[in-house]
Amino acid sequence: MKFAMIGAGAMGLRYGILLQEAGNDVTFIDTWQPHIDKIREQGGVYQMRDHKDRHLVKIKLETPESYNGDPDMLIFFTKQMQLNDYLKRCSHFFNDKQYAFTCMNGMGHIEKLQKYFADDKIIGGTALIATVLPGPGEVDFMGKRGAGKLNMCPLTEKPDEMTHRLFDELQKADMNPTLTDDFTGTLMTKVIFNSVINTICTMFEIPMGEFGNFPGAADMARQLIDEAYDICARADIHLVSSRKEELHAIDINTRIDMPLHYPSMYQDMTKDRPTEVDYINGYIANLGRQYHYEAKTHLFMTQAVHLAEFHRQNLAKQRAIKAKQAEPQAQTA
Repeated sequence: MKFAMIGAGAMGLRYGILLQEAGNDVTFIDTWQPHIDKIREQGGVYQMRDHKDRHLVKIKLETPESYNGDPDMLIFFTKQMQLNDYLKRCSHFFNDKQYAFTCMNGMGHIEKLQKYFADDKIIGGTALIATVLPGPGEVDFMGKRGAGKLNMCPLTEKPDEMTHRLFDELQKADMNPTLTDDFTGTLMTKVIFNSVINTICTMFEIPMGEFGNFPGAADMARQLIDEAYDICARADIHLVSSRKEELHAIDINTRIDMPLHYPSMYQDMTKDRPTEVDYINGYIANLGRQYHYEAKTHLFMTQAVHLAEFHRQNLAKQRAIKAKQAEPQAQTA
């Protein structure tokens, strides 16, 4: 298949490189200039796995403006806050035959894709796959080959030939896909998962294993899970796992599968980028309000992450002031 990977960050590179290794034609499209410059300078991306075996992988890289291909499938892996801009800048090569697939975190992206693609051309998914972008031109796949999994479901909930072709290619790429039959339930189950791990680890700037091994982790997780599941029940959203299964998945993911991993929200905050908390915990809280349910814990977590962001911004301002004060004063005659 011919793929265009819209967003060549950590997850975009992981999906794209594995699909490329499986024999597909993949072009990466990105807008982060230092990343683009580094990849072009190196002739590719340096890929590692668990900080080891660093090697160069050649890739095709374009910007939204320079790309004029006609892929079968566009895979979107941008941040929620970036998607509108990417869609506008890439729209010149969209057509009504192409499919759009995404496993982005949070909620809100599907409505944006619907402005450019018909419902029967949109496939949503969720990924339990850990990847880190240490810096421009470099990516670190966390976990051994074949680690992690993903769920996928067409927006129409009626898998067609292209859905099955995508499933087969993801399977060849050792990404362990599962085809589900409930679109919203599939996406919301991952949002709830992220509302626990991403948010708590980001607030306290800790790896996932440190949270998972904390004696009170289950109680903290259960409170967030219960609020979210109560809201989904009111909204008639059928989640693809039970509360008990969701709690178990969080436990296994944090303590056993990826204990050393820092989630993507943490990676954004420590690089002074906006986090996606409004599209995760904030989304759950806003959905609750629509059904007269006050998700107090999710509201608190949303503001707690924003407080952490605010604190880091203030620290950066203080450092800038101190650096300015330390500069030698100009001498006047």
